[in-house]
Amino acid sequence: MEKLRIHYFQHVAFEGLGTIEDWISLSGHSLTSTRFFENFRLPAVSDIDWLIVMGGPMSANDEERFPWLTAEKLFIRQAVDAGKTVIGICLGSQLISAALGAKVYQNQDKEIGWFDIELTDIARSGNLFFNIGPGLKVFHWHGDTFDLPENAIHLAYSAGCINQAYIYKSKVLALQFHLESTPALLQQMIDNGRQELTTGKYIQTEHELTTDNQLFESNRKMMFTLLTRLAKQ
Repeated sequence: MEKLRIHYFQHVAFEGLGTIEDWISLSGHSLTSTRFFENFRLPAVSDIDWLIVMGGPMSANDEERFPWLTAEKLFIRQAVDAGKTVIGICLGSQLISAALGAKVYQNQDKEIGWFDIELTDIARSGNLFFNIGPGLKVFHWHGDTFDLPENAIHLAYSAGCINQAYIYKSKVLALQFHLESTPALLQQMIDNGRQELTTGKYIQTEHELTTDNQLFESNRKMMFTLLTRLAKQ
């Protein structure tokens, strides 16, 4: 496999790469980062092969509170236009959608917990999700959602959120859910977002969130599979 120059955007200290970093290390790729919660400088688009955009509690529309969101969305669009592989996780998927001209807005229900997603027919027959589905239990923590960008291919949906994943021009993958989660990463998210664990149709309790460690392993395998297949495309 070609060795890739992978750069990632991190928005808060408690939402890091998780198992994505394990895959990068095991694959021998190089890794650099922009942490928007610290002093930061964006790389040159020409200096990276992949861009991974992580999650965070802010909205993709929060430019007044977080002015760097404007520059971040512009960079994402430049990376897409340059033909880079771009992956978005949760907030990252929303930022990619906004960068591609789609609307990002509050979902009818928050999804916080381990819930099933269903793959679309085109996802099940495509290269990325072949033999993975059709149904998968993945970890969610989001209140916003997005419309599909023009020419994006819808890949997954859930009972609580219609647009869970899409692929754009075969190199841009948006995932509303968190396949990268580890027990430690999830605990950090709980510690920093416990006020969101209220009563809701798609909100689990802290106990429900942390009970089944086997789910972390199945999500890790799925994450590794998607990353490996993207790298071969």
